[in-house]
Amino acid sequence: MTPQPQAAGAASPAPKIWFITGASRGFGRIWTEAALQRGDKVAATARQLASLADLPATYGDLVLTLELDVTNPAQVKAAVAQAHAHFGRLDVVLNNAGYSLVGTVEEASLDDVRALYETNVFGTLAVIQAALPLLRAQGHGHILGVSSGLGHYTLPVIGYYCSTKWAFEALHESLAAEVAPFGIQVTIIEPGAYATEFGSPESLRFATGLEVYTDFKNQFFGNLRGLERGDPAATPAALFAVVDAEQPPLRLFLGSHNLPMVRATYAERLATWEAWQPVADAAQGDAK
Repeated sequence: MTPQPQAAGAASPAPKIWFITGASRGFGRIWTEAALQRGDKVAATARQLASLADLPATYGDLVLTLELDVTNPAQVKAAVAQAHAHFGRLDVVLNNAGYSLVGTVEEASLDDVRALYETNVFGTLAVIQAALPLLRAQGHGHILGVSSGLGHYTLPVIGYYCSTKWAFEALHESLAAEVAPFGIQVTIIEPGAYATEFGSPESLRFATGLEVYTDFKNQFFGNLRGLERGDPAATPAALFAVVDAEQPPLRLFLGSHNLPMVRATYAERLATWEAWQPVADAAQGDAK
């Protein structure tokens, strides 16, 4: 659904109260400050409280900063409850915390992959499960999950990261149907490539490399360096259009590159499925 422009003279949206994970850098930081600058209130969370220390000095009572490791379910539950008690309600719960694991499928250890899922999938789930009883009691709320265009297509070398986003997409799509009767909305935010700190050491983990993949990975990273990246400072308006909409979309791409990629990806998949449909039909067996 295309957001409708606000009519001249129409009242501005009422200030919202946000709970944001991963608020110390990247999109999380940009969106936290943008929400505060428009007069919303934010419970901003990060692993290191010191990384948020400047926010109260700048925004005063509009912001509550909380230390939060999303892989610690008890800390998640306590932080969500504290934010709700502090502000009296939560309107938007934004799961942004996450990182990428760099390594081929063969290179990454099971421990590497488990740790990735603990943050990107189970950490997100912990926040959702902590927030849902509170949102249900309110009778409203909007859960935003930051996925990626890579929740629809994949790239080599970061296949495990892509796999967490595919899981993320399925989780939120099911969630949207389950919580709609309670007045709770769900939107999956799917950024393309942006010039954020996501490529920094704090947002990347590297699997132990195997020499056999060195040339392949060097070529892959060379191609990435030439990729056009969007301006993250241009994204808050899109986020606000979603949270202010009466009927927000289940999914929203950020940037101009994802839609062409997804069109091409699904065209190729459909062509393959259709070409192999006689084999699929035969596998149906006799109708019962």
